[in-house]
Amino acid sequence: MKKLTSPLLMATLLLGSQAVLAAEPIVIKFSHVVAADTPKGRAAEYFKKLAEERTKGRVKIQVYANSQLYKDKEELEALQMGSVQMLAPITSKFGPMGLKEFELFDVPYLFHTEDEVHKVTRGPVGKTLLQKLETRGMKGLAFWDNGFRVFSANKPLKVPADMKGLKIRINSSKINQSIIQAAGGLPQTMALSEVYQAMQTGVVDGGDGNLSNLYTQKQYEVQKYVVNSKHSYSGYAVVVNKGFWDKLPADVRGILEGAIQEATVYNDTMAEKDTADAIAKMRASGKTQVYEPTAAEKALWVKALEPVQNEVAARIGLATLNAAKQAMAK
Repeated sequence: MKKLTSPLLMATLLLGSQAVLAAEPIVIKFSHVVAADTPKGRAAEYFKKLAEERTKGRVKIQVYANSQLYKDKEELEALQMGSVQMLAPITSKFGPMGLKEFELFDVPYLFHTEDEVHKVTRGPVGKTLLQKLETRGMKGLAFWDNGFRVFSANKPLKVPADMKGLKIRINSSKINQSIIQAAGGLPQTMALSEVYQAMQTGVVDGGDGNLSNLYTQKQYEVQKYVVNSKHSYSGYAVVVNKGFWDKLPADVRGILEGAIQEATVYNDTMAEKDTADAIAKMRASGKTQVYEPTAAEKALWVKALEPVQNEVAARIGLATLNAAKQAMAK
């Protein structure tokens, strides 16, 4: 049989091979609002490394830290519109979208340790919460830790009475608003990227946030006092645009899911380490004092914020709240 070696066939084969070589990678824009040297920032880069290596270049992850693309209030809308494909927003951001169950993580003194949090986020309760995101055009992949929230100001905040009349920055959360009000402060909702200047110029007197952000956002430079109140948990939900995710090849989705699982373990390990490092570095700077409340002082914070737990139970839903408590009790 005569071999097919016509110029037309050779050209077709050549063009076909070039098309394969020139195939465009799947680009995933991963946007977040914190610094690159935070647990979330490093976990995003770790996910990028694993995803690109394991897909052998079929997927390219573009990580945008520090609100390079979108500020706090804009990023979820951008994800839903497909302007970015991946985010890791703080869980309280889903409340204003009608997913009030996610405000569970803002409830003061509900969680006391990361282990208690993980019994919820890594179990059936967490799975159910992530599934609820699909009704808003998102696919929930994982929960990432970022430690517990603390209060800061330019005056000592040893007990709730010390907060009276102070303007305290919060993220967009009804529960965090109630927390500040219960402690006697005046809540001021503000994007993370705007907080340093607001503290520096006196637009706000203090803040409600986690220790790693206090350090990496340099807020400690303009806040003389931090009380390690650990009054509520601070964490993120890693989400992707559902339409984009569903169109990915099945093998690619599998690789990305595995990479996210490993990045989650990495993030949570880094969060615990960075919290301890942030305290040590802020103390060493001499610019701020990190105060550990006594047992009696801690009891006053718990008592002051107890009404918030009762207030938000109906908002979150007793079923969700009770399921979380049952998971922690196991």
